[in-house]
Order: sequence, then structure tokens, then C-alpha cells
Amino acid sequence: MHAVGSSGGSTAAAAGASAVAPTQLPAIDATTLTVEPGQPTPLGASPGQDGQKGVNFALWAPAATSVTLCLHDDQDRPIMETLMQRTGDTWHAFVAGLPQSGVLYGYKVAGNGGWETPYRWDKSKILLDPYAKLVKGRAVFGKRDTFEQFKTKARGMACRELQDARPDEGSVFRGTFDFDSKPFDWGAGYKRPNIPLKDLVIVELPVRLFTASETSGLPAAKRGTYAGLASKVEHLKELGINAVELLPVFEYDELEFQRSKNPRDHMVNVWGYSHLNFFAPMSRFGSGGQGPAAAAREFKEMVKTLHAAGIEVILDVVYNHTVEGGDDDPYLLSWRGIDAGAYYQQDPAAYVRLLNYSGCGNTVNANHPATQQQILESLRWWVEEYHVDGFRFDLAPCLCRNAQGEIMSNPPLIRAITKDPVLSKVKLISEPWDIGAYMVGSWPNWDVWAEWNGKYRDDVRRFLRGDGGLKSEFATRLAGSADLYHTNNRKPYHSINFVIAHDGFTLADLVSYNEKHNSNNGEGNRDGSNDNFSWNCGVEGPTDNAAVLALRQKQMRNLHLALMLSQGTPMLLIGDEYGQTRQGNNNYYGHDTALTHYDWEALEEAKENGWFRFYSELIKFRRQHPLLGRGEFLTNQDVTWHEDQWDNPESRFLAFTLHDRGQGGGSLYAAFNAHSFEVRVGLPEPPKGHKWCRVVDTNLASPKDFTPGGNAGVDPVYFVQAYSAVLLMAKPIEA
Repeated sequence: MHAVGSSGGSTAAAAGASAVAPTQLPAIDATTLTVEPGQPTPLGASPGQDGQKGVNFALWAPAATSVTLCLHDDQDRPIMETLMQRTGDTWHAFVAGLPQSGVLYGYKVAGNGGWETPYRWDKSKILLDPYAKLVKGRAVFGKRDTFEQFKTKARGMACRELQDARPDEGSVFRGTFDFDSKPFDWGAGYKRPNIPLKDLVIVELPVRLFTASETSGLPAAKRGTYAGLASKVEHLKELGINAVELLPVFEYDELEFQRSKNPRDHMVNVWGYSHLNFFAPMSRFGSGGQGPAAAAREFKEMVKTLHAAGIEVILDVVYNHTVEGGDDDPYLLSWRGIDAGAYYQQDPAAYVRLLNYSGCGNTVNANHPATQQQILESLRWWVEEYHVDGFRFDLAPCLCRNAQGEIMSNPPLIRAITKDPVLSKVKLISEPWDIGAYMVGSWPNWDVWAEWNGKYRDDVRRFLRGDGGLKSEFATRLAGSADLYHTNNRKPYHSINFVIAHDGFTLADLVSYNEKHNSNNGEGNRDGSNDNFSWNCGVEGPTDNAAVLALRQKQMRNLHLALMLSQGTPMLLIGDEYGQTRQGNNNYYGHDTALTHYDWEALEEAKENGWFRFYSELIKFRRQHPLLGRGEFLTNQDVTWHEDQWDNPESRFLAFTLHDRGQGGGSLYAAFNAHSFEVRVGLPEPPKGHKWCRVVDTNLASPKDFTPGGNAGVDPVYFVQAYSAVLLMAKPIEA
């Protein structure tokens, strides 16, 4: 045991960094602590067993020659360093007398070999425990504070001024734990919603951006937090969705772009696709800078609130890469310095060895046994500890690759997740593409996994903007993409249908811009997708032209109607319900400004002009009507396509009837006209004793664009106007 710096003064938070100053604990006296061998399991930090007072630490590091446990107090003042003992591939130590909370820790790992080996050792760097259940970093989102000052070689001698911090060191993150607090009280009447996948309507939602704006009406300390999200549950209920898919909430470094001078050093990562730990909730999404333990409790309160409202919580998880970057721009924080050979896919023949199928500098070696175990334990932790209802796996083909980056036909990790007794019972959704692999419809699914259907997005966008030769593809997407998913025991709901997602244009921008406008990202407008299949309706960007604005509104209604009528599981993007714009930026991951913040005042305007009404009522209509969101693929008895122009590439009109065969709700007739002229339609005969009544006509102004329950009836001939769509419902003729 080596005691260092066991006393010292407090460190003040940066100006305005936290709304409530966290309680500072007294310095810990290292002379009261005793180091014992400890146990190699479980990995991470765990409380003493059988009455032992202290904490056990265990780290898997098979290639290391030594591991030093570094203990600090809650202000990051060093307490002691001690060498750990080894059993097999695991290093371990038990520190008797160590408090059960208020302690920070990390590891210094040494090994043999340089860059000619798979390893990236730096025995001077304190590394974050990959199994840390809580992570301590700066207190408040996007605000530097004295906690992350660079420490000099004199251990514990903090820089006098914050600007003296070494930017090339990045930020400081330490593992921590809270074994003192009582278990979270989920409540006697609490239960998870357990909504079938076929009945979900999902909305993508970034925690930070949802309530960061002053327009949220929340106090400053609550904006952009888990509690802020929970406080808006009534809006989510009014919107009509029953599942939120949260953009990444694992601990990440939002200031990673500011480590060095570069074209993106003005950016703050608001999306979070850059994890530095797989177990800990993002502490700076907690209210008031109260630290990781408080943030974890707040996350649970948020889940509890959403579940009480009948809303499931799905996490967007990033196991395909980490924040540590590649060999060309390394950011040594954790895995990289512990065993880069096990944790990352590598090409031994290259100098920059780390493979990059993520586009972010590295690719996690997810099918290595130790990495696979870590991912599985992480997923179970989020289900069992935080009660989340499912996961969307970012760039999921990365998880199907072996250590050399080759796609495996039967990837062990995906199979293990599918067969796991805990994980097999939650929603599993893949984003089935990465750099080098496109697996839409061919994802290794075991009849369990759902997929983001990128082909749905592209085909629907292209048909409705007026591209020719896409009628069959459009019909196939509306019917549940049987060409992709009607195999074995897969169902239409395994297709996650979306027109808009976080990466890309918002719905309003999709109909307002032909080109991306990403110059303020700092990369010369080279970043972001070039294949948006968007249409500006005649003018690029903002305009006062009434005809263009009216056409854009029609197109937004058309796209939303198509999504709500499609078989499969629909996914929306938060903000589209009020027509949020990013001013044509389709890759806005680094802007923590009004450009990206949800505008609650604009929402009120959308409620006044009728767009929110149309958007939300159509969501509720979908959830309530038995002919939508089916559990099985459509048969010829379920649907009639009113079409004799399938092979005509110039035909941009499609109509069909969904037949009520005893399910209830009434038969539905829909027509989509992507021509620049009106189409005169002779309606099919309604069911005997019924009449066709208009529910939706996207050409009509609010409130006639959506008529709850249908209007009084329509004529046998209907004029479907240019770039518009209609939805009719069969209702009984009153005697």
C-alpha cells in the first residue's frame, strides 16, 4: 500500500457549472485502510461479503504485467495506490475499512511491448474500470470544472487555474460506487408495461435536447435531464406514442471534440454515440450536478414515471465502438490501455491497427469471449437494475464481426443475446448496417430481432416526392416489407418503419431542402448523408411563398399518413410533431444550441395551426384501429390493390383497401397521389350496408385534414388532388 495526498482543500466548481453544489465529504485517512488479496469475482467494485467492511476490486487484464489500484476521495484527491494480486487473467484486491460511497477509483496497467503489438500500454495513466457501475466526471453538461484539471507528476498537485488543464489529456473520469443507499423503491403498484412489439409506436428522443431550452419552462438545473424528460410525460401521452427510444444515455464525454485544436473543436456532443462505459448512466443528465449516484436514481424515477403512463423505455446502445478513437487520434481512457488486443478489432499487418467499421476510429471486438461477457452483463444490468424495456443496437453489423473484422454467419454475441433468459424477453432492434455491411432483411435474427428498415425510409421518401418506377416498392413497404421479413417465423412488426430518424433531415427539412447544409459543423459540408431523397417543393430553405408552404404541409401529411398506415412498427422523431427545423443540417450531433433544442413555444404554435392535431390524432387512430399494426402478413383476403398500372414507371398513384374481416373498426380505403395533377378515382364498393367516410385528406386545411371517426360520407367519385393522399373508413349506413 502506498498512501499519497490524503489531505487537501476543496475544489470549487466552475462559474455557473452546477445549480446545487454537491456535498463534499471529508478526506479519507489512508492509515485506516488495510489491503488484502480479495477475490477475482465479480469484476468491478463490490461490497465486502459476510460482514466484511470494505470494497473488493477486480479487473480482467490477461496480458498485463502489473495492475495498480488507485483510490481517490470524492474530490479526486489521492488516497492511496496499491499493487493488485493476480488469479488467472484477473487482478484483484480487497481494501478493508474503505467507505461504501464517496470513493473514486481507477487502475494503472503496465505490460510489455509497444505499437508493434496489439497493446497500447501507459502505466502513468489512471484508467476507468470497464465494469464501473457509476462514473464520476465533470458535474454539469458541457461545462468544464476543476474536477478535470490535469494532475501534475507530483500526484495531487492540481493546476492553479482551470485554463492550465492539459486539453490533450481530454477529460477526467473515475469509477465510483454507492453501496450505502437503500435499494430504489419502484412502488407496490409498479409494473412494466410489457406492450407487444406489434402495438408499439416509438418516438426517438434525445434526453439532453428535449428539455434543454428555456422554453421548456423548467428551472435551469432540471433542463436537459432525466427529470426534465419525466416532467413532460403528459406531452408524450398527448402525442399518442407508447415507447421512447432514448438516444445514448451511457456515460460519455460530450467535450471529446475539444481535446485538441481541430475543425470540430466548437462542438458539444449532444447525441452521445461515443460511450466510455457500458454500465453507468450519463451523470450529467442528472439534475443540478449532484453526481452519478443521484443521476442513477433520477434515471430510475424517469423510467418509473414513463411506465406509470404506459410508455416503454428503449435504449439506443453503442457497443460497436468507444470514445477511445483509433491509432491516428487515440483517447486513452479505459479498454484501450487494459487490453486493446481483446477489446478492439485489429489488422496486424497495418500500422494503424485498429479497424474502423464504425467510422469513429475503432470497432469493438464484440465476439471476443471477455468482451461478449461484458456486453451481456451490461445489457442485463440495464434490464434488471434500471427496468428498461429493450435496446436498439447502433451499427449492429459491427457486432457480427470477428477479431479481424470479417462478418460471421452465426455471431456468438448476437446468438447469446437472443438465447439469454433475461434479454430474450425484451425488445431487440438492430440498425443493420455499418461501414462495409448492409444487412437489412438479412440480419441474424433467430425470429426475435427487429430491424431498422432503411429500405422503407428510402422507398417511401422517393415515391411520395414523385420519383417514377417505385409503385411496387411503395406498396411492398406499406404492406409490411414481406420481401425482407416474410421468412421463417418473422412478422411484419420486425420491420421498424421510419421516414425520419435522428441522423438526417427532420420532417420539415425533408420537404424544405434538396441539399444538406452542414457548414457550421466545421467539415466543409462534407459530413452527413448526401442521399436524402428529399424535395424542397420548389424553393431551397425558408420562404414566404404561400403555394410552396402549402405543398410542404401536404407532403408532411402524406409522409406521416403513409407511416401510420404501414404494417410494421412505426418510429417517429421527437420535434416533428411541431415541425422542428435544423435549417437543413442533417448531421447536427455537435450543436447544443437553439438549432437542436426542442422549442416548446413552437409546439404551442403547432397546436394552434392544426399540425400537432393532425400528427397526434393520426398516431392515436393507428393504435386504435385493428387493421393496422397486425401480427401477421397481409393475404389476398386482407387487402385489395386497386391497380392495373404496376409496370408503368410513369404511374405515381396507388390505392388499396384493407378489409375488415371481423377484426372491427371498419374497412379502410387509402390512396396516394404523387402526380403533379389531380386523379379522378371511382371508389370501390364499400361493404354491404356501409358507406365510405373521409378520415384524412391531406389536401384540406385543418381541421378538415383529419376528421375523427370519419365525416358524413363521400361521393362514389373522389378527386385526389396533386401531391396528396386520402384515407376513408367504411361506416354503417344509418337506418
